[in-house]
Amino acid sequence: MRIFSSLYAHVMRWSAHPRAVWFLGGLSFAESSFFPIPPDVMLAPMALARREAAWRYAAVASVASVLGGLFGYLIGMFAFELIEPWLRQTDYWSNYLTAKTWFETYGVWIVFIAGFSPVPYKVFTITAGVVAMSLPGFLLASFIGRGARFFLVAGLMVAGGARMEKILRTYIDVLGWLILLIALFWYLIHRYY
Repeated sequence: MRIFSSLYAHVMRWSAHPRAVWFLGGLSFAESSFFPIPPDVMLAPMALARREAAWRYAAVASVASVLGGLFGYLIGMFAFELIEPWLRQTDYWSNYLTAKTWFETYGVWIVFIAGFSPVPYKVFTITAGVVAMSLPGFLLASFIGRGARFFLVAGLMVAGGARMEKILRTYIDVLGWLILLIALFWYLIHRYY
């Protein structure tokens, strides 16, 4: 099934859209507070399509993501009661409880790790607000973690260039299914163990 190659072709077309930077910023903002799709899926093709603008794209994704994280923080601080029933009904509740425990153990470092890793960042931004984490520490860790992640993605695309695009185009379906299987495996382990 070649689902991912057609999605890749669509994303490559979207990345050339005149308002692509705005879409990237909006996606980065939303993903940090409530939306499930990471901005990397748009940042990587945009950086491939226009390598001379890759660093600007990474900066836009970083700033918008931190602003979205601040919005998530405010949700956690002032509106947690409104979203708590939804969290309890979804798989995010166990993630929230884990994040809360990690905050107690690791403090600001967990925001840095969550910002850089594929862990759902929105869970950590909301939890940071719930536990009233120091806002300056939260913002600094977010800027470093998210910035490192997005600049790494952009750097890989710049370094890989046309060769990276050819590899992605050739193996996108295999990579897509592999990532999906890993995510499913991680979910099952997390859910049942």
